[in-house]
Amino acid sequence: MGNPQIKRALVSVTDKTGVAEFAKALHDEFGVEIVSTGGTAKAIEAAGVPVRPIDDLTGFPEMMDGRVKTLHPKVHGGLLAKRDNPEHMRQAEEHGIGMIDMVVVNLYAFEKTVESGADFDTCIENIDIGGPSMLRSAAKNHASVAVVTDPASYDAILEEMRANDGCTTLETRRKLALRVFQTTNAYDGAIARWLEGQLGEGVAWPTEPPAECDLHLVKQQGLRYGENPHQTAAFYRLDDFASEHSLVNAEQLNGKELSYNNILDTDACWSLVREFDEPAVVILKHQNPCGSAVAATVAEAYDKAFACDPKSAFGGIIAANVEVTLEMIEHMNANKQFVEVLIAPSYEPAALELLQQKKNLRVLRTGGVDAPAAIEFRSVDGGMLAQCVDRVNEDPAEFTVPTKRKPTDDEMHELLFAWKVCKGVKSNAILVSKNHAGIGMGPGQPNRVDSARLACERAHEACERMGVEATGLVAASDAFFPFRDNIDTLASFGVTAIIQPGGSVRDEESIQACDEHGIAMVFTGHRHFRH
Repeated sequence: MGNPQIKRALVSVTDKTGVAEFAKALHDEFGVEIVSTGGTAKAIEAAGVPVRPIDDLTGFPEMMDGRVKTLHPKVHGGLLAKRDNPEHMRQAEEHGIGMIDMVVVNLYAFEKTVESGADFDTCIENIDIGGPSMLRSAAKNHASVAVVTDPASYDAILEEMRANDGCTTLETRRKLALRVFQTTNAYDGAIARWLEGQLGEGVAWPTEPPAECDLHLVKQQGLRYGENPHQTAAFYRLDDFASEHSLVNAEQLNGKELSYNNILDTDACWSLVREFDEPAVVILKHQNPCGSAVAATVAEAYDKAFACDPKSAFGGIIAANVEVTLEMIEHMNANKQFVEVLIAPSYEPAALELLQQKKNLRVLRTGGVDAPAAIEFRSVDGGMLAQCVDRVNEDPAEFTVPTKRKPTDDEMHELLFAWKVCKGVKSNAILVSKNHAGIGMGPGQPNRVDSARLACERAHEACERMGVEATGLVAASDAFFPFRDNIDTLASFGVTAIIQPGGSVRDEESIQACDEHGIAMVFTGHRHFRH
């Protein structure tokens, strides 16, 4: 069959932007009969357009506070009848069902109702029933019916009708139908996720991961490109999994748009600094914390973190878990440190004023500090991995010390700091620390001995640069040592205490090596790989 002319349109919208003008053009230019409901009918009538009430079409009154008005055979029969099927058309004529050639519908603002903090009953009342039903009927029969959900499309549809003697094209109707099913899918998903939240279900996995997991991704922003300029990219938010103070909810106060790599690094940096209760600063480059420290003040923590590796800190990401002070920014400026992104819960007004003088520096404010989302996702070719987020929440009281020498209180405090930072280093990961600063990092090596050697060499370089003795060093390993050569390497650089998960079949060799070198070693019983 050819493209049918639009002779009757059913218009019922929540978003009334441009609807009166659209209806007027349909009526005045093409002679379209406008059928409408409630407030939409009033808005169209106010523009001088004749409107046929829905109850006149159905012969049945709107009732039950508007819950029942379009759920009627004379609506859905007029939408679903196949115009090229004689039996369909005979039945329509027999029952007095006229055809509806266009539906203009957008849905009750359920998500905005939820966001407003409305109570349970109000949210329930804002679940649209008639709207999705009309949209789906019209979209199913898009061979004959044009279905419009977005006010932004009004002008283009009118232009097409002007060019086609009052008709829309099949290609356009198919595209509009696709948009309908995308819209109703997202709408139903929002309702399901809200109800899951009301029942305390959906986000956490108390026992086993569910058999099915629906992820609703909303485009947060377009990106200039991905990891490389030839890759297209965008940043999406997972509304149901984002914690209040996560990166996706951060407010950008200054600087250029975040890039793909900025977002990855900033998320890793912010996730790591949130492990600490005391003032902490992490400087991260290419997914690894090249500087990390805790101190009495954020400015002091920054100084210590920067001193860990000033060379690698150039062009890095900085995260602080407390308010950024003017003193910290003055120190950052004195170091002439080029920074891509600075993220923190808040900023002193004078600190923000200085930061905003750097037009390219991206400054993000999270508004607070909380635990990361409970579940994290990573894509693979054709699939998705999901896991509970890794956090360093082990109880030190449950740690064991299998070596003859036990760590001193100072060593134990240092080991706990190193253990938290090590979680943020790419595996195989070794982190050497001194005075609660991560002065040596060995990330991502294919064997743990190379990671240990690299971490220790960097630690010694840092000590020499800072003019301090390379003594009192402790080391953390994200996983167990498979052989004693790891211990021998760390010992050769003066490491006196080690924290690691334990659990190797050769643990006894590592314990013996520690005893030979006089090293205290702590087993946590937990591994913290970061691939």
